[in-house]
Amino acid sequence: MHEIGLCEGIVAAVQRRAEGREVTRVRVRAGVLLRVVEPSLAQAFALLAAGTSAADAVVELVQVPAAATCPDCGYNGEVTDSLATCPECFEGGLRLSGGDEIVLESITLASAETAEPTPAKG
Repeated sequence: MHEIGLCEGIVAAVQRRAEGREVTRVRVRAGVLLRVVEPSLAQAFALLAAGTSAADAVVELVQVPAAATCPDCGYNGEVTDSLATCPECFEGGLRLSGGDEIVLESITLASAETAEPTPAKG
């Protein structure tokens, strides 16, 4: 479960941003090539955030596709699998970019439930 390794940095970033205030929601954007599974991410987050101001936060995962270019036919588009073949010519060897990032997109604080989520910085 590699989500634990990913969550170590996420929990640390949430704690820095929250500055001790209660966190109710965490939104994470992850590339599909990381193969992050939302229930596993939420479980890892809960384990690592136990005893912090984010202990009861709900984790929301937004999956981001990878961009693909086919050197054979020139297709440019999105894929959700690193082993995908070109959807146009069905050849392998797609050149992939993106889809391997993970970003703490926003956190929602308990005192700001009715306000917009706080964008995460740094």
